Amino acid sequence: MGAGHAHRLYRHAHSSVHALPPHTKLAAAFAFVVVVVSTPRTAMWAFALYAVLLAGVAQHARVPAGFLLKRLLIEVPFVAFAVLMPFVAEGERVGVLGLSLSVNGLWGAWNVLVKGTLGVATSVLLAATTELRALLLGLERLKLPPLLVQIASFMIRYGDVITDEMRLMRIARESRGFEARGVRHWGVLAKSAGALFIRSYERGERVHLAMVSRGYSPTTERVGGAPSSMPVVDEVTASRAQWSHALALPLAALVVCLLGWAL
Repeated sequence: MGAGHAHRLYRHAHSSVHALPPHTKLAAAFAFVVVVVSTPRTAMWAFALYAVLLAGVAQHARVPAGFLLKRLLIEVPFVAFAVLMPFVAEGERVGVLGLSLSVNGLWGAWNVLVKGTLGVATSVLLAATTELRALLLGLERLKLPPLLVQIASFMIRYGDVITDEMRLMRIARESRGFEARGVRHWGVLAKSAGALFIRSYERGERVHLAMVSRGYSPTTERVGGAPSSMPVVDEVTASRAQWSHALALPLAALVVCLLGWAL
């Protein structure tokens, strides 16, 4: 992976959260989301405490609230789905502002909305404090199948390439006076999408053939004493103190979850 593939979600800062090894942050984020999902939906106070915990991590990592909230907009489709649930769900009905809403639907909407928002916020915080290259390191360290790590690395590597190809095609269309203004221009855009797919596929074939000609293999077997697969990067380790620091969030959330079930 090249060092220049910094993603837009990443926010450079010097904090103890940024400095944590990537696999500890991945494990902590996954554990926190599992705890949040396991919390009973009726324990509303517990979700408020989860939000406070995430806000504390964001402040500790020097991630502004505006940066976080702006990137939470990605969950808008799920919000729309949650809003519809009280209207379409069956069961006992209750009147709210003159509307007949399902009680089960209201609880379901709350469940989807609050847990989805906390999960997305956790992912955004993880991405804001960890570079893509480091995320791949973490996945590799957590023993994710090497083939999946390689696929992810290729996706990141060539995402910018495809984006740049789209930009060049847009410039070519505009230089010829094209401007999409309505349905009648969808045919041109569809042809552009098809051309982009063909170019991407052909480029992928050329890259694969070039790698195979240099001895690449997606397996971890060795060829001539050297690894035939493409390693992501160096080995990364974490101390006990770093693990303790990373797991403080999910452990605190676990206490809240257990109290939610007990109360």
